Amino acid sequence: MEDVGIMIAIGVAAIFFLWLIFYFIPVGLWFSALVSNVRISLLQLVLMRWRKVPPGVIVTAMINSTKAGLNLTRDQLEAHYLAGGRVKSVVNALISAEKANMGLDFQTAAAIDLAGRDVLEAVQMSVNPKVINTPPVSAIAKDGIQLIAKARVTVRANIKQLVGGAGEETVLARVGEGVVSSIGSAQSHKAVLENPDSISRVVLEKGLDSGTAFEILSIDIADVDVGKNIGAQLQMDQAYADKNIAQAKAEERRAMAVALEQEMKAKAQEARAKVIEAEAEVPKAMSHAFRSGNLGVMDYQKYRNIQADTDMRQSIATPEQQSSHDHDTTNYSSKKEKDEKNKKK
Repeated sequence: MEDVGIMIAIGVAAIFFLWLIFYFIPVGLWFSALVSNVRISLLQLVLMRWRKVPPGVIVTAMINSTKAGLNLTRDQLEAHYLAGGRVKSVVNALISAEKANMGLDFQTAAAIDLAGRDVLEAVQMSVNPKVINTPPVSAIAKDGIQLIAKARVTVRANIKQLVGGAGEETVLARVGEGVVSSIGSAQSHKAVLENPDSISRVVLEKGLDSGTAFEILSIDIADVDVGKNIGAQLQMDQAYADKNIAQAKAEERRAMAVALEQEMKAKAQEARAKVIEAEAEVPKAMSHAFRSGNLGVMDYQKYRNIQADTDMRQSIATPEQQSSHDHDTTNYSSKKEKDEKNKKK
């Protein structure tokens, strides 16, 4: 039993040792590269393990590039992997670009990949343009009518500007700005509805793809809807504001008039008080004149006659007061006659 246990332990150790040897010395990968006409030594494969570079990724990329007619070296692929790049994506992009006669070299592809962009997707978009749908863009024509437009932008990747070029968001923002500017310069919303292609023509003339990673091939206006009458709404708001301002000013003038009226009433009361105060001094002055001998009985009688004449003239000058006085007298007479008749009965 002990011999059997020892044999099992030796077998397990042998298997682990063989696995360790084949892990550090990938004979299978070396043979695959050899039959694919890729020259790479077993020593380089072993050193890749020590450099923490997976030999399978590098060997597979070299086999694919060699079969596609690309001249890529092991050092280029290894350096790109150690820099954090995606070796498989770069090699596939180079193969696609080679088949499409785009003239993409390894340095450019590696730079695009290290910049964070998907180089394979960029190559595919360069061969097969992409259609980007813009969100609804609201703009107002000169007649005050709001229009809501949707555009479809056909773009193609610009390989030379993928590094440092702006992305889709910038293209959409510029297209939206161009649509707003084009609609805003239109004299009437009807002109835009009749010729929506005028929007795309004006936008294309602005060169919106400058400095971006894309080349705009066409801009098509997919839909134009009529929104609110913003001009009329603004006029209504302005009229309402003017009305409130006018009401506030009128209320201010009314308050000032009320304050002035109260002030005049106060002044009138003050003047009446002064008149009453002055009239109260007249009897005192007359009594003083009587005591001092400056005023006699005849003089006082003349004063009373003059005052009576003045009252009569005032009553003649104001017939309304006289008519009211006559009306009161007539009413008094008729009332007296009725009382006498009632007594006789």
